[in-house]
This record gives sequence, structure tokens and C-alpha cells, in this order.
Amino acid sequence: MLGFTSVSLGQQLEPDRYVGSQVCRDCHLQQTQAWEGSHHDMAMKHADQESVLGDFSNVQFEFNQQINRFFKRGDQYWVNIQGPDGKFNDYQILYTFGWQPLQQYMVQFEDGRVQLIPFAWDSRPALQGGQRWFHLYPDTTPTDEFYWTNSGQNWNFMCADCHSTNLKKNYDSATDTYNTQWSEINVGCEACHGPASRHVELARSGEFTLDKHSQFGLTRDLSQAVSEWVYQPDNHTLQPKDIASTDQLQTCAQCHSRRTQLNETHDHVQGSFLDRYRLSLITPELYHHDGQIYDEDYVYGSFLQSSMAEKGVTCTNCHDPHSAKLKMPEQVVCNQCHLASEYTPEKHTFHPADSEASKCTTCHMPETTYMQVDPRRDHSWHVPRADISQHINTPNVCTSCHEGETPQWADQQIARWFPQSKYRNQQHFAVAFYAEAIGHSGAEDALAYLAQDASLSDIIRGSALERMAGNSGRNTTVALARAVKHQSELIRLGAVAGSAGYAFGDRWQILEPLLSDPVLSVRAEAAGALVAHYHAMDDGQKELLNEPLSDYLEIQHYNSDRGFGLVNLANVQRDIGELGQAELLYIKAIEIEPHFENSYANLADLYRIQGKEDAALAILKQGIQAQPRSSALPYSLGLALLRANQPQAALSYLHQAAKTAGNDPQYWYVYGLALEKTNLLAANEALNRAYQVGGNPQHLYAQCEVLARNYHSNSIDAEFQDCIAELARIAPAQVIEQLKSQIK
Repeated sequence: MLGFTSVSLGQQLEPDRYVGSQVCRDCHLQQTQAWEGSHHDMAMKHADQESVLGDFSNVQFEFNQQINRFFKRGDQYWVNIQGPDGKFNDYQILYTFGWQPLQQYMVQFEDGRVQLIPFAWDSRPALQGGQRWFHLYPDTTPTDEFYWTNSGQNWNFMCADCHSTNLKKNYDSATDTYNTQWSEINVGCEACHGPASRHVELARSGEFTLDKHSQFGLTRDLSQAVSEWVYQPDNHTLQPKDIASTDQLQTCAQCHSRRTQLNETHDHVQGSFLDRYRLSLITPELYHHDGQIYDEDYVYGSFLQSSMAEKGVTCTNCHDPHSAKLKMPEQVVCNQCHLASEYTPEKHTFHPADSEASKCTTCHMPETTYMQVDPRRDHSWHVPRADISQHINTPNVCTSCHEGETPQWADQQIARWFPQSKYRNQQHFAVAFYAEAIGHSGAEDALAYLAQDASLSDIIRGSALERMAGNSGRNTTVALARAVKHQSELIRLGAVAGSAGYAFGDRWQILEPLLSDPVLSVRAEAAGALVAHYHAMDDGQKELLNEPLSDYLEIQHYNSDRGFGLVNLANVQRDIGELGQAELLYIKAIEIEPHFENSYANLADLYRIQGKEDAALAILKQGIQAQPRSSALPYSLGLALLRANQPQAALSYLHQAAKTAGNDPQYWYVYGLALEKTNLLAANEALNRAYQVGGNPQHLYAQCEVLARNYHSNSIDAEFQDCIAELARIAPAQVIEQLKSQIK
């Protein structure tokens, strides 16, 4: 591994080289001392006496009735734990990862892979339940992505770019090996400020300019966006006098965001963030329907939803950039902009002063605990909306404390406290997002309106566009036509997925302008979407596609250490007609990441379009064995068996898919329809389950229709009447009468 520890005073450095944090210490002692011992400093370390917090004094830890051991050999740290072969082996710990409230440990293998072991050290005080070993993912098996030797716990891809400075992944696809290197093992000064060699040269030469905009030889402006906040009458918060463009947010977002890395060559600070990273939008996998955090989103996606972001607030308005701690006590942080006289317990919180319930963060930055012991606050600063949560079951800060109460109670209480509130019963994007999730007929237009609502943040508008995938109505078309011309890259990015419901000719017209988009993520994803129609393109269209498609392929090659990168490469080969190359890439994806279900599903589709039905069935069965927790693979196999006229075998796999997925309404719906001819009551139950878990009225209608269709040959009067009664609460009377007429 590369490392720079010192530079002699007379040494002349070439511009834009990394020099190491120790060089900064001579002139920036106060900042260095604040950084030392911080989360950034401790992000990753060589395992030694100073960095290791866990107990390695030959400690035994029992998990699943098996003994794991943590011990030392001289100055080295070792573990004896179970490997993927089911056998217990000794592994040397080379690196520590983080430190509070937990510390993880890493093992390096001969192929250059660095993997995080499944056991972590709870570094909290013993009185808080800490000072113990625990298993981070106790339910994982060797076929799961997050099993410790699999891709989900691979440092080189998953973690390294954020926990070390100037990291180069150096993956060799030909040998499936890594030679990952860094300038500093942890998050040092230059991880944020950029390479400092020019800065050091100027400092030593005494040639610093007094122009602050030169950044004294550094390339990044990490200042706050607002230099002065002003009071406006009748406004309870100070307003920005002016908002400047700085590099601070994009610099922090490199690590404090949920994203996919696209390359190591583009500058995400001087250019667009989306030139180097593909930011995850507000998806159901990561966020609740109202934008509250669900999975780990690492702050940036939440922050972009907020009024704070709109007003020019940046990270260092609240946090010291070197220690990463709050710059001042919590209440004082908020009172920098929010007038203390207007946000008293009597006027705003309605809870006792100095209580936990009266803190700003309790209601506006609720915590979600990840990794069992690590609570993290939501940075979207949503106003609590019990009026919404009572209808769409989103988390509510009121009932999270008052556990015995309901959202309805909370909504009534808020109405008494804030009778003139501009928020309560105000239209909210959550309703449209929820409607889309359950397949409501009004969702399409609602999403189209959201996408065009200038009062919403760009990330919400982009997310609304992304969720429109499959729609093609008039309002959707208008929303997409406007989105591809919008100045916001997040909105243009959302339009790519949002156009998926159109036939090629129309989709080309919508997305063609994005093929020359200045932002890499946008033009690459547009090319990746359109290449699926390659054989329908004329020569001129193919010519326009070539350059952005090359960008798309470079991104996938960079990520070819993961199954998704290879599958995306294979999909392009399939689309341009190189079926043999596509097959080889799918097979390679299975080899390097055997638990990644998409590889099997796509390869099975390839075999099917070639008429190789037996090969398709075989690869799906292989995938189910490799990833037994998959629901998509048994679902695909069930459909394939239906096409092969093997209904009994198909039912078994469709049932497996529905049970494994649990709450996927589509799987229960298809399973219910497939059961109609063999077990009507079971079909009725499955279709009702589809409606109960998804709330889609079409699924309830299908349940009633199946019962009506089979009414005279089965004793199902009670079931039919129950179904009709439930449908009558949401469907027009003529629909009910039409169904009833089928049984007369």
C-alpha cells in the first residue's frame, strides 16, 4: 500500500500531488488536533495496539452454538471463525474500521480482496450495553450477499472509496483480483481539501495571494454557501442574504450519500457530482414514502429534500469539519437561524423544557438504528405529519414516543397545538408515492404533477419521474418532455427511467436530447435505456448512440467486479445481437458473484429467446440453489413452467416465490390466478393476500371475478359475498352489478 508520511522542507513537489496529513500539521495544528481521534481519522487503521478496541485476549464468543475465538500472536490480531466452506479457520486481522459506537475488523485474502468479518466490537460503555462482541448480521447464510466473504462485505468495492484518501480500486477483471491502493489509510485532510502539493509549495515560498477565491493553491472552495443571515419581519427564521456556489456539499456527498461509483477519473467536485457517482433517488428500498430514512442513506439524499438545502445551509453550519462534532450545543445550533423567542416549549414543542421531547432533533431529526447499535438522525428535517401517517402507515415521531397512542390521536393533538398550521392537511408527495406503490389508478397523473411542481426539491421531482416507469399517459408525456430540458441533473436523470413505458419511437424522441447531456450519469443511463431497441434503430440513431453508449460501457467495466456490472455489459451484447458474448458475460457474472440472482434470470431469458427452453429451466434451478432466498428466480421458473405446460410444477415455484417475497402483491396475484383451475379456495386466499399486502383495487376485483367465474361449480357463496362487500366500498356500483350478473 502507498503512503506519504513526511516531506522535507526543501523538496519541490509537482502540482496536484497528495502529500499526507502530517505535512498539514506544521501550519494547521489546531485543525489537526481536532481531526485526530475523529470519525474521519479513525475511519480505517492498521490493526495495532493503538487502533484496536476489541478484546483479543483469547476471548471466546458463542454464536449459533459454535465457538468463535479472538486472540493474538505476538503483535498480530487473529480470529478463528467459520468460513464459507463451513469450517473454522484462523484469519489475521489487518485493519480496523471505525471506532464508535462499534468497531469492525478486516481480513485480506490472496486475491487482494479485503473482507469485513461478521463480528464487531460494541465500543459503547458497559453501562450502555457495550464492551462486547456481537454478530452484525446474525441471520445471514453463506448464500447471502452480506455473508462476510461475499460481495456485500467486500471493502474494495463497498467501503474503500469513503474510508481512505485518494483510493484506487485497481481491479483486474481478467484475473478477478484487486491491487487496491491509497495515499492515506484513513480520511485525511486531502480527502476533503484535495491534493495539497501546490498549497505546500506556495506556503514554503511565501507566495500566497490574498485573494481568498484562489484557495491558496487548493482546488476546492469548502466555505459555507451563505455568509450572512438576515432578519425579515414576520418570519421566524433568518433568511440568506445571498447564496454562493461552493464545493462543500459535493465534497461531503462523496461519502455521505447512498450512491454507486462510476469511475475514478471524473471530478465530482469541480464538475457534476453525477459525473463520478450515481446518486440513489428516493426509492422504496431506501426511504419511506414520505422521504424519511428507511435503509442507510448516509444523509445527502435526505438533506436534498430539506428546506435547509434550499436556503443554502451547508454541513459546516452545524458540524465542525475537522472533529465532525456539532459546533455548539444542539439548541444553539438550531437557534443560529430559528428565533429562540418563537421556538420555546410554550409556543412550539408543548413539552417540558430541557426534556428529550422538547429537543428540536427529537421531532425533526428522528433516529433510526443501524448495525444494531448505531443510531443515525434523519437530515430531511420533515415537519411531523401524523395526518399522513394515519393513512399510509409511515413512521410518526409522536407515536414512536407515545407507543400506546395512534396516529389519529397524534393528528388531533397537533391540530390543537397548531390550529393555523400551513402544514397539516397540506398536499404531500408521500400520497402520490404511496399510490404508485399500491398500483392506484390515480398514481400516474399524481406523479406527473409532482414532477412539474417547482415548489418541491429536485430530488423529489426526479424521484417522481423515476417512479413513472411504465406509464405513458398524456400528463406523463408532458412531464417527461419538460424534464429532459430541465437545468437540474436529478430531474433529467429521473426522466430516463420514467420513460420506460413508451414504445421505441416515442422513447427515442423523449430521450434523444439526453444522449448529449453534459452530465455522465444522465447520458450514460439514457444510452443504456435506448440500446435495448438497437435493432429498431436506423444508422443515424446508432451513430448518435455510440459515444454515450461507450460512456455507459466504461462505467460497467469499472464495476465488473460485481455481478450487476457484468450483467449490464451482457445486456448490451444481447441487445446488439452478440448473443455468444452475452452468454459468456452472464456466466462470468455467476462465477464471480454466484448469489446475484439477476445473472441467472437474464441468462435464462437469453436461452429462452434462442429457443433453449431446457437450458433456461436448468439455469433458473441452478440460481435457486445458489440463492435460496430469492423470490424472483422461483417466480421466473414458475412462469417458464406454465409456458412449458407444466402447471403443477409451476404452482410449487410460484408459491415459493410468493412466500419468500412475503409482501409482494404481484407474486400472490399471479399465484392466485394460476391456482384457479385446481384449488379455488386457495386461489381466493392468494388473491385476497395480494390485495391486503398491496392495496391495489385491481387485485381485489380479480379475486371477485375469479369467484364469479366459478360460482356455479363450487360452494363459494360466502366467499363471493365477502369479496363483493369489500369491493363495494371502493368500486362504482356498476362494477359490482356487472360481477353479480355473472352468477345469475
